[in-house]
Amino acid sequence: MRYVLLTLMAACSLLGQPYDVVLVNGRAMDPETNLDAVRDIAINGNRIAAISASPLRGRVEIDATGMVVAPGFIDLHQHSQTTEAYRYKAMDGVTTALELEVGVSAVREWYAARDGKALINFGATSGHIPALKAVMHEAYDGLVPRDAGVNRAPTEAEGRAILDSVRQGLDPGALCIGIGLIYTPKVPREQILELFELAAQRHVPVYVHVRSGGPVEPGGIAALQEVFADVLLSGAQLHVAHITTTGRQETRTLLRMIEEARNRGFDITTEAYPYDAAATDIASEALAEGWQTRAGIDYGDLQWAATGERLTADTFARYRMQGGIVVMHMIPDEMARLAVADPTVMIASDGIIENGKGHPRAAGSYARVLGRYVREQQALSLMDALRKMSLLPAQRLAIYSKGRLQVGADADITVFDPKRVIDRATYDNPGQYSEGILYVLVGGVFVVRDGNLVDGVAPGRGIHR
Repeated sequence: MRYVLLTLMAACSLLGQPYDVVLVNGRAMDPETNLDAVRDIAINGNRIAAISASPLRGRVEIDATGMVVAPGFIDLHQHSQTTEAYRYKAMDGVTTALELEVGVSAVREWYAARDGKALINFGATSGHIPALKAVMHEAYDGLVPRDAGVNRAPTEAEGRAILDSVRQGLDPGALCIGIGLIYTPKVPREQILELFELAAQRHVPVYVHVRSGGPVEPGGIAALQEVFADVLLSGAQLHVAHITTTGRQETRTLLRMIEEARNRGFDITTEAYPYDAAATDIASEALAEGWQTRAGIDYGDLQWAATGERLTADTFARYRMQGGIVVMHMIPDEMARLAVADPTVMIASDGIIENGKGHPRAAGSYARVLGRYVREQQALSLMDALRKMSLLPAQRLAIYSKGRLQVGADADITVFDPKRVIDRATYDNPGQYSEGILYVLVGGVFVVRDGNLVDGVAPGRGIHR
């Protein structure tokens, strides 16, 4: 099939027929082949049709002189899967945003609800948390449980029902299994092991928010050791969510643990977002009694996303009753920089934003890496950054048509100005688009053009296993 495609592309070129779109004279960068050269990039339909050092003709030609032409960024950890959120993602260079930590239940219906309506590509795991909430009749309608799902353990029968629900979610093509151990503390460890065993049987990764974090026992090291044990027993593939949130001051140690496990043949990967603050639902188990000791922070280190205010004991108690997103200023800046610079750590936003309120990582993670960490701090090379934002996520999920700037690959492409790309979202005002992302194409369709969103297009497609 690839040979036929290449033959047709060559025939079109020989006949002098113009391509649909040509990105002219850009700095083409492909993190798989290490191509880094000025090239014309031609697109026909939804695929890259040609990459040439010689001029190519297109019905639409974009002068990309001085710009980087790269594979579209793939965000493995994007909770908000809304029209609003997709617009922030596109303006940050993201062409695919996936909800892999919490995941979804009723997987088929979730995909169908977005089919033909999404600005960018989307996808999800079959999630343990939403399955647990449904089976245990959780009253709280937030992203994670705070009532039945945390107050008692699932019975044996409920555990079987939850496992069956997760299994059924894999049938229509959910990308993997999502587990949030920190948010479901009463679930028996045997039931968690069964989820790992299911993943191994179905040859899909397990995407996990581990049980705890920080230096206070049982902290990040013990939490990572727990899921390592499940991998050893089951043979499952493992992806650990936001390593700096778990590791904090111990991030270097956790990265070393993952490296040693990989050296011993275990399929384990991780990710980080480029910020020194985390975020979660204030009503969740992550902020249950004793959180100050566990996290090493206090009320003033919490920022209410809806207003930007720093919390007190009184406001914490009031907001915890109602639930909502709180930003937690608790990640040492040097640990954030360490993870961003590590060539094996993927970039993923953990993005949550609604009505312009949330954490700035939902709007600015990718431009922040390119502007702050590549250009300003030179903490990593541009090619390494692109690899962490495109190729490595595609490889984690065995998606061979994305994350690459190559002939025959999907035409999910991000074009940016390396001299001025930067995030604008802040903790006080997270709802600001990034700058310097000039063109974004999803399946060959412009969703960002001349630095502005394109109205009336919905080329995003569901990504299935």
